[in-house]
Amino acid sequence: VPLSRTVSSTALNGQTRVEVKVGEGEPIESALRRFKREVNKSGHLMDLRHKRYFENSQDRKKRKIVQARIRKRLERMQARRLRQRRS
Repeated sequence: VPLSRTVSSTALNGQTRVEVKVGEGEPIESALRRFKREVNKSGHLMDLRHKRYFENSQDRKKRKIVQARIRKRLERMQARRLRQRRS
């Protein structure tokens, strides 16, 4: 009977769930590395970091605007790279 091993995490509100299947004979270090990457991509650790201290609505709005600006800049850079590769 093959063992099915998983590494998983659940956010405080239960909405975000990160799961990584550990393959047969795969070292646990590589599974943990993949798990850390998935947790970072899910973003719920950043959310917990922001909820560590009280943040009023004006500060939250400013933070969201800055995050959107950074996200848009990265999207533009990626689109430019794709256009350059196609040329």
